[in-house]
Amino acid sequence: MAVRRPANTLRIVDVADDTVVSLEPIQGLWTEEQYLTMTDHSHRLLEYAAGVVEVLPIPTPEHQKILAFLYRQFFVYLETLGGIVLFAPLRVRVHPRKFREPDLVILRDANDPRQEARYWVGVDMAVEVVSADDPERDTKVKRHDYAQASIPEYWIVNPRKATITVLVLEGKVYAEYGMFRRGDRALSKLLSGFSVDVDAVFGPGR
Repeated sequence: MAVRRPANTLRIVDVADDTVVSLEPIQGLWTEEQYLTMTDHSHRLLEYAAGVVEVLPIPTPEHQKILAFLYRQFFVYLETLGGIVLFAPLRVRVHPRKFREPDLVILRDANDPRQEARYWVGVDMAVEVVSADDPERDTKVKRHDYAQASIPEYWIVNPRKATITVLVLEGKVYAEYGMFRRGDRALSKLLSGFSVDVDAVFGPGR
């Protein structure tokens, strides 16, 4: 699959020492270690694929409200099972020379050894809230990436359509387990008995 170079990638990134770093001149040449070092010192969400660094947009308040609600739902469920849910920024290495920053990541075992010090090397579930600036990043590009990383379940939460699409891995690709709309409860295949009220995710019940 060809490397996707988003047209809206920012050309500068603010880092801890207020240095302005231009990304464009060496796009395609960034090393994994350079990416890790830069993200260690940046306040922005950065992703990396085959030498290209992408600066993600600042989440909107609506995006954050949806994430906060979902985080609470997953946390209550996983706490009783000894699992863990965390939110970005948290680097996940989905493939050699490719890192993503899922909105939420879930492990059913809080002691899972895939939690390495600088980044995680796999998760049981990823959740993304679709960003208005580039919906295909979450609905297509990351769908491919997370399947390539063998992440068993991927939730795509789409505020514009008020839908939650639950994808489960079948072989090397995702199959749709369900697309849940207002009036439904979104169900997980991986987490037995877990569900969320779609109206509460997108509506005033948050």
